[in-house]
Amino acid sequence: MTTESPRWYTSSYSNNGGDCVQVATNLVASTGAIPVRDSKRPSGPALGLRADAYAAFVTGIKDGGFNTL
Repeated sequence: MTTESPRWYTSSYSNNGGDCVQVATNLVASTGAIPVRDSKRPSGPALGLRADAYAAFVTGIKDGGFNTL
């Protein structure tokens, strides 16, 4: 178990539009997971993604895989 606290950050691409997610990549070495949360609800729940799943998600975004709207 780790006592390290997540260091949350928001992407510089978010332009403060309010529809953002925050991630805490500092915990991946100690937990193997990357917490993700809604920036509008910082006291709400966080989703813990495995590092490989998070990497695949980011790759999918960069490749335009989620441009369905």
